[in-house]
Amino acid sequence: MNLPASEGELANSIRALAMDAVEAAKSGHPGMPMGMAEIAVALWKRHLRHNPANPAWPDRDRFVLSNGHGSMLLYSLLHLTGYALPMDELRRFRQLHSRTPGHPERGLAPGVETTTGPLGQGIANAVGMALAERLLAAEFNRPGHAIVDHHTYVFMGDGCMMEGLSHEACSLAGTLGLGKLIAVYDDNGISIDSDKGRIKQWFTDDVRRRFEAYGWQVIPEVDGHDLEAVDRALRRAKREKSRPTLICAKTVIAKGAPTKADTGAAHGAPLGDKEVAAARQALGWSYPPFEIPENVYRGWDAREAGKRAERRWNRLLAAYEKQYPAEAAEFKRRMAGQLPVDFDAKVSSLLKEASEKAEPMATRKASQQVLEVLVPALPELLGGSADLTGSNLTMVKASRVVGREGGGNYVFYGVREFGMCATMNGVSLHGGLIPYGGTFLVFSDYARNALRLAALMGIRVTYVFTHDSIGLGEDGPTHQPIEHAASLRLMPNMELWRPCDGAETAVAWAAALRRKDGPTALLLTRQNVPFVKRNSASDIERGGYVVSDPGQPRAVVIATGSEVHLAVGAQALLAAEGVALRVVSMPSTSVFDRQSEDYRKSVLPPGMPRVAVEAGATDYWRKYVGLEGAVVGIDRFGESAPAGDLFKFFGFTPENVAKAVRSILK
Repeated sequence: MNLPASEGELANSIRALAMDAVEAAKSGHPGMPMGMAEIAVALWKRHLRHNPANPAWPDRDRFVLSNGHGSMLLYSLLHLTGYALPMDELRRFRQLHSRTPGHPERGLAPGVETTTGPLGQGIANAVGMALAERLLAAEFNRPGHAIVDHHTYVFMGDGCMMEGLSHEACSLAGTLGLGKLIAVYDDNGISIDSDKGRIKQWFTDDVRRRFEAYGWQVIPEVDGHDLEAVDRALRRAKREKSRPTLICAKTVIAKGAPTKADTGAAHGAPLGDKEVAAARQALGWSYPPFEIPENVYRGWDAREAGKRAERRWNRLLAAYEKQYPAEAAEFKRRMAGQLPVDFDAKVSSLLKEASEKAEPMATRKASQQVLEVLVPALPELLGGSADLTGSNLTMVKASRVVGREGGGNYVFYGVREFGMCATMNGVSLHGGLIPYGGTFLVFSDYARNALRLAALMGIRVTYVFTHDSIGLGEDGPTHQPIEHAASLRLMPNMELWRPCDGAETAVAWAAALRRKDGPTALLLTRQNVPFVKRNSASDIERGGYVVSDPGQPRAVVIATGSEVHLAVGAQALLAAEGVALRVVSMPSTSVFDRQSEDYRKSVLPPGMPRVAVEAGATDYWRKYVGLEGAVVGIDRFGESAPAGDLFKFFGFTPENVAKAVRSILK
């Protein structure tokens, strides 16, 4: 046991842990970890620069397991190389409250850079990480002081290749020339469907030519079980500076399993006691389950090397700080995720200006006016749009387009809504930049799973969704969102703001940028809306507040976005009839719901009849108005017509809101 472990033994330790954990859980995917074991040894032993003692070291290489079903590969590597992931957690693989869930989840096991499992999203996140590295290096590095200088590595499988998202993200990566992005494709020819699991029945792409067409360097036909061949491919990939690299590694799924290797049976189910015992014998691995010999631990241990690497970087940063103190302070602030000290003052000024001007305008335009101030003030903002910049109004005078070289702060993502949102997630995960990107609200459906993972991970991303209702007009029902606002509100940890005017839009942007524990969706109008008069703007940040109350109200109308001014109009109509009506604007239901009970009751007094108004699906609002209340909304698809005609046709008028109020007062 005193002899150094061979690299073959290091690879077999991964195979053993993968078999043991999946067998103990009676659930999991042993085949991929067993098939990629040598590739993992080549990368993690010879190339990956990381420090297990400090998983958040800013200049570490990023590693993403896009084929996240093979999570035991990553958990084994983290445990073996010295991260704070003890063997007991591997024994508890896939069990309640363990740090080793079925697919990697950011925030549980240290060293997991992103939550993966929905295939294709890991590679898209990796594109965002590589983009962030490139932009930060262009901004902060100086001759002799490369404080941002690392690679992004990603493992991906056949499923990632088949998901359309990989096309969106990898096409963008090639166009932008992200030379420090290196992907290894586990080409084992096996998937779940059919008795043999052979993907050639449904996947016959020429992957090499596909990626070469994207503008990638492709290293084909690498033997994934030949450590030296994989090492040579990785070294070649690192020499390429202007193109991302795809290494196509031919592997055998569940290599070492005598009867189940190279079969679909090894993809997503335990091998079984007999097969595991036979595999141990075939591999020459004589140790009991979950037992790793000391020489193998020593062979894997990356703590000392990681400490030395980070120490060298700290010396580099210290020298940089002496020569460029302002830049160093800015780099530290941004990597810590802190906003500038004058951020609150900037927001207050925006809110004051919006209130003083009281201009009618589309909230997408109000958003652009906010960004005109915030983009120059917050250099960490990285904007973009999915080929709708002129409609989303996400670009401002201070925006500089990101190209193949150098920096910039605005990305033309092209018609890639899913790719845009998943890439932005990767940018946020990297740190140092705060991404925002725009598309029409109806197209949030294309990107929905990326939004969901951002909410699951709790990362700071802002999605700018414009054209937020039938007010979109002539483009018709294919482009008019109906259920989308309600659907996004139902997503755990997704903060949604639907502002009614410039003042609420400024507050919504401030809330999105202050938020560190989750994403924010801003729902903005295409059409102009009036500025809403209010006694005070101080309560907007509470998510819901009283806009107008004549005293002794008999009912309350809750409205959002472009419908708030309709509620104010209904208030005036009913006042002429002697009916006092309170108007409440609720731009963010989730923020309002987190307020104290006393505050919520002060806005929505118990027992007072309620009407909700929103140009969208109605069911969500029953939580506020009850079955006895009324909702002025829309539960069918829209029509193609000018916005004004549509609002009248579907009953979004002060008169119809007043009618709804009368109906609940009878």
